[in-house]
Amino acid sequence: MNKLLSVIIIALLSFLSNIAIAGDDGKLNVNENKNNNGYQEVGDCFEKVNRGVFAFNQALDRVVFKPLAKGYRMFPQPIRSGTSNALSNLGNVVTIPNNFLQGQFKDAGVNSARFVINSTLGIAGIFDVASYYGLKKRDREDYGQTLGVWGAGTGCYFVLPVLGPTTVRDSLGSIVNLMGGDAWYNVTVVNDTQYFSEADYYASRLLSGVDFRAKNLESFDSLENNSVDLYASVRSLYLQDRYRKIRNIDKTTETLSDDDWEELDSQ
Repeated sequence: MNKLLSVIIIALLSFLSNIAIAGDDGKLNVNENKNNNGYQEVGDCFEKVNRGVFAFNQALDRVVFKPLAKGYRMFPQPIRSGTSNALSNLGNVVTIPNNFLQGQFKDAGVNSARFVINSTLGIAGIFDVASYYGLKKRDREDYGQTLGVWGAGTGCYFVLPVLGPTTVRDSLGSIVNLMGGDAWYNVTVVNDTQYFSEADYYASRLLSGVDFRAKNLESFDSLENNSVDLYASVRSLYLQDRYRKIRNIDKTTETLSDDDWEELDSQ
């Protein structure tokens, strides 16, 4: 069942990517005008559909993810911190190869050392022992960012059910994860091992979503209460954050903190 779900996701992303990239003449059909700050205005080619999917995701959030996040917050802080550390450590299996692909060899070395130390001395990453030794956490990297660094255009913006905002470029980056670019996916889903199963992968993805939502309960409430058009606000935040990350701009994007897209500052 889980393998079937993966195939469906890949097919969906491929289908949307092909539509977004090519017009009738097969050429790029996206308007990416730069504003005075250098930020590229990305085409919202499927806005009506996107708004419908966005509304569905908001309803799903209210019914499922927000209640789960509130329940998760009831756990003691050490448990939540340990969970976040473990998930962050696991994310290094995608960050490290992208460090190399982007020529960030120093960061690749630091992240590799962090992964080894935290996975062993830190007990599967629950404790951030590496920071104690001076190996500070680096920014996350992914295949969508790598494509951007290599010069690939953003493509259209669209919203996926459950998975949320993305672009053609970022969706292609996500496909790379499912096609072998994510070591954790390979170990749990692709390969039949006695230590891990498909359930471990999907549980970690679900837990990442709940952990993300729990960190930002007040932030999202504030964003929703203060936005005239919540859809447009989320789209702008996502695209600006991706722009900043691809260019390694050390600057907070509007309501975003310096850590990640999911670390929204309360207003």
